Amino acid sequence: METVHIVLDKELLRATDKAVRRTKQNRSALVRDALREHLRKLEERASEERHREGYSKQPQQRDEANAREPEAAWPARVPCE
Repeated sequence: METVHIVLDKELLRATDKAVRRTKQNRSALVRDALREHLRKLEERASEERHREGYSKQPQQRDEANAREPEAAWPARVPCE
């Protein structure tokens, strides 16, 4: 692991220390977890944006969704003997 220094304003530091006590972690672990989660969300948003762009370039055709409807339908019920 590498050691880095970050600057936090007083309110953020207080909130961090409160979360540290509540979660029984140290500051470094809390910041690592928070950063991982933030980076995961950023990647998720970027992926959603790529999908949005792709669908806008090639929009769904009118009957495209209907093509799979028979596969999604429940089978006819067979009476029990």
